[in-house]
Amino acid sequence: MRILCANWYGSHEADLERRLFPGIEFMVARGSEGRPVPAPPEMRNVADAVINYSAVADLAEKPDAFPKARILVRAGVGYDNADLKGWGARGVPVCNVPDYGTTEVADHAIAALLTLRRGTATYDGNIRSGAVGWNYRAAPLIARLKGGTFGIVGLGRIGLAAARRAAAFDMNVVFYDPYLSNGFDLATGFRRVLSLTELMAESDAVSIHAPLSTETRGMIGRDALAAAKPGLVLINTARGPIVDLDALADALHQRRIGGAALDVLPKEPADGNHRLIAAWRAREPWIDGRLLLSPHAAFYSPSSLEDLRRKAVEVAVAYLDGGRLTNCVNREFLAPLK
Repeated sequence: MRILCANWYGSHEADLERRLFPGIEFMVARGSEGRPVPAPPEMRNVADAVINYSAVADLAEKPDAFPKARILVRAGVGYDNADLKGWGARGVPVCNVPDYGTTEVADHAIAALLTLRRGTATYDGNIRSGAVGWNYRAAPLIARLKGGTFGIVGLGRIGLAAARRAAAFDMNVVFYDPYLSNGFDLATGFRRVLSLTELMAESDAVSIHAPLSTETRGMIGRDALAAAKPGLVLINTARGPIVDLDALADALHQRRIGGAALDVLPKEPADGNHRLIAAWRAREPWIDGRLLLSPHAAFYSPSSLEDLRRKAVEVAVAYLDGGRLTNCVNREFLAPLK
């Protein structure tokens, strides 16, 4: 059994995978900073399974460039960078790994909220530079969490984990998720709202935990931000294109919202020419202390990365060995195997 590790990011040669799955041949084809890099033909032509390790880049090749491949696994939760139709037309399932990094992403979302609401990054930067000195009023978004409303877009595994953490800080939790069946509010104890506008208007903080799709691309745009409660903090640890960065820049500049914490951006790494990123880097007064950026790192801890790598191979092996299909995300496009 041969598994092609495409868009590989590690400096090693899949040592964990080789140790955990000694009977499998792993072929490593390295990627480059979010850009797809073609795998050598000698790997593509013999691969029984392909695992794409990039969160943002699709494979450089079309599905038919992998003649023996019987399954594609996206090593991660998001699969917006996978050609679901193309693989499905070949009868090849596309699967993801939805059950890793849940605690890390939820922790990151709450940590981002705390950083802005308690001003820790601002205080540290000011003391380090000596710019403002020993001044507890320097952080612009200080507010009590208890009694505030924490809004969630997408109450899946990660959204639910974030909700529980927010509730532990005595926040009131509301959620918007049109894809969940009725009764989730009763099952979770969190209140459901029926529109994004309602969520934005009620919430002191909104955390995004939805997948990127045609429905969610740009959903946090001018209309949503215009409906926001004054002082709202927006947190995105999901996918960058869900938030319209131009609309967010305007909402922050015009102080329609309080601040934002972005672990993901429409273009990664961060585009230094975008006016919001440029103003943040320059610490312009209107944005200083109101925007927090991290490098698509919410998923990461050494433990979560090990989970991800192991689970991605397990998904592939379960199908290749016994035909057991887990976490398939392109069932609607799957053509019958001939």
